[in-house]
Amino acid sequence: MTSEVFISADSKKISIALTEDKRLMEFQEEGLSASFSVGNIYLAKVRKLMPGLNACFVGVGHEHDAFLHYLDLGIPFLSYAKYLKQVRNSNKKGSTAIEKARIEEELGKEGSIQNILQCGQEVLVQVVKEPISTKGPRVTCEISFPGRYLVLMPFQNKVSVSSKIKSASERARLKQVIQSIKPENFGVIVRTVAEGKRVAELDTEMRVLVSRWEETIKRVVAAKELPTQVYEETSRAVGMLRDLFNPSYENIYVDNEAVFQEVKDYVTLIAPERAEIVKQYKGKLPIFDNFDITRQIKSSFGKTVSFKRGAYMIIEHTEALHVVDINSGNRTRSNDGQEANALEVNLGAADELARQLRLRDMGGIIVVDFIDMNLAEDRQKLYERMCENMKQDRARHNILPLSKFGLMQITRQRVRPATEVNVEETCPTCHGEGTIKSSYMFTDVLESKIDMLVNKLNIKAFTLHVHPYVMAYINQGLWSLKRQWQMKYGLGVKIIPSQKLAFLQYEFYDRKGEEIDMKEEIEIK
Repeated sequence: MTSEVFISADSKKISIALTEDKRLMEFQEEGLSASFSVGNIYLAKVRKLMPGLNACFVGVGHEHDAFLHYLDLGIPFLSYAKYLKQVRNSNKKGSTAIEKARIEEELGKEGSIQNILQCGQEVLVQVVKEPISTKGPRVTCEISFPGRYLVLMPFQNKVSVSSKIKSASERARLKQVIQSIKPENFGVIVRTVAEGKRVAELDTEMRVLVSRWEETIKRVVAAKELPTQVYEETSRAVGMLRDLFNPSYENIYVDNEAVFQEVKDYVTLIAPERAEIVKQYKGKLPIFDNFDITRQIKSSFGKTVSFKRGAYMIIEHTEALHVVDINSGNRTRSNDGQEANALEVNLGAADELARQLRLRDMGGIIVVDFIDMNLAEDRQKLYERMCENMKQDRARHNILPLSKFGLMQITRQRVRPATEVNVEETCPTCHGEGTIKSSYMFTDVLESKIDMLVNKLNIKAFTLHVHPYVMAYINQGLWSLKRQWQMKYGLGVKIIPSQKLAFLQYEFYDRKGEEIDMKEEIEIK
């Protein structure tokens, strides 16, 4: 199986796509303006205690306060609380070395939050679940710094090894190595990919993770206004790639020079022998268009998803759960009868559903209404097929066999809202009103915008992105419109087809690849 990663970044958002044998399997898109991300650490204050829930709400700068449960305070909370008070009162001169800190007694699992915290108390919290709908972020006081091979946890001296590493000798070796290189008062979880790694590689990552903790504490000491963010989970591209990365990847293509360098440095750090797989994409077409990802995104998202010979599924989202309905559509019945037809459709649906869960990052409760089957062995086949397909999913999940009503219930770890891509296009000219200006005049509109950029705003070099059909019309003939515009306004006028745009939609980009907002430019002038 050939796996490749494609990263597209601009000034507004960053998108990352994972393909397996050219088929889109995972897609993540995140706005660069988004301030909340799993892994970020905040110095905040307790806003409200909720004894009935045995929890509290913490102000972290979001419109809804973050939720902190008693069990999320963590075993080393008393050590954290004393250490935080010490460094906040150090006036930037006292020692902040965690190695010299005193470890307090562990916090018991049975306890009441009002006996531990009080309103206005400063706490150091880390986001474990992003805001979803009307809910604020969920946070924990068990701080951790994840790396490729290790997870570093301050104030915990325990060393744990991933249960997926089965070799007893390798587990013992890794424990011994980590015990010898880790600083005092730090706990470590050894991840599965650390199996077989040399001491030098593990020690290098350990130093990086410890330095992140030290930088975080420096910001804690310097913080004046609360809440304040004291640690950001690496760069967006590296943060998204870290959990996806696999040494078996064939290529990682990046279309942004700065992001390319970040990804290159990261891969060089964690897998220097694989650094050459990171490549900068410099093609004229948008990266997702060039590698057929845009088409797959538009065909894979949306309410209705077709998957096999006319069969399709309908995916609905509610506040509490996701509901999936499987339909055979207009496919003809199998010669073997209705039961065989239902089994074939359901097995195809199981394949596509496993992909959709990864692709959309759907979490929480998923209820699937498969086509009814009478034979118990067929229902068992479907259950086993779904379990087999979900083995590729990194998120924690649980699958129940079909119920008496033919429903399959799945729970899947949810740490962020499900990825939603709007594949329905609103007419860019009428904006949904139902009437548009003559499309015959569209090229005149484009020329007027070009004239304004060149002659009024003095922008001589830019790229115009239009729908491929419009691009074909502009390039038509020996004396094409494109050639006429280049002769009239200069060779700096470049035109690129973009599949993500609607029929009469267009976008201008400067030579740095940043979008030119015509309205803003006009207002500035």
